Amino acid sequence: MAEIRANTILPARREPITLETADGLKLVGELALPESRPPVATLVMLHPLPTHGGMMDSHLFRKAAYRLPALADLAVLRFNTRGTESEAGRSEGSFDEGKSEKYDVAAALDYVEFHDLPEPWLVGWSFGTDLAIRHGCDPSVRGAVLISPPLRYSTVTDLEAWATSGRPLVAIVPELDDYLRPDEARRRFAVVPQAKVVAVPGAKHLLVGYTETVLDAVVGAIAPDRSPLPREWPETMGQR
Repeated sequence: MAEIRANTILPARREPITLETADGLKLVGELALPESRPPVATLVMLHPLPTHGGMMDSHLFRKAAYRLPALADLAVLRFNTRGTESEAGRSEGSFDEGKSEKYDVAAALDYVEFHDLPEPWLVGWSFGTDLAIRHGCDPSVRGAVLISPPLRYSTVTDLEAWATSGRPLVAIVPELDDYLRPDEARRRFAVVPQAKVVAVPGAKHLLVGYTETVLDAVVGAIAPDRSPLPREWPETMGQR
């Protein structure tokens, strides 16, 4: 057995994808699937603020795509929202402070539906949590996991829509977050009776050094029988 490290890439079927929005843009993305089994659920990843370096390759999302298809039988769909660039390429359009990005979220969910991917969950991080809360309460969505939610663009009305839907909402909140800390998060998410706040002791907003903790929490919310994740992988099975 070999230890799973920060740069470990576990086996999966990975392919570049293009999402097409209702307002005519093409968005760059990637779909990672379990190598030899059907996925049990699909994670639609909504990345941090692109004006501050957020993109589909931000470290937690990159590691989720590298690990979760193999370790948890999850499909991972990540993409660059409009105007965002990463190593995978640049998506058309320009940043719109979470407004026109509603079409980006819808395009990702349309892709999931068209390709018969199972049990879609939104996984937002920072700015991406606002996209999930504002634009992701869709009948096709099973629930949402919110990593470091700042609640910058989301309103009480948006949260009330989630409350009415009854869909699970899990907020993973760093103890030392710059924007929203666990006690305040519990107060603000109280409008959603089914919401759960998971505190991450010692962590800051970007959660550097807490990848395993966060991925365990994400998988625990969506496929609890597959959490905590293994920390090792057979050397003969293709990791690099």
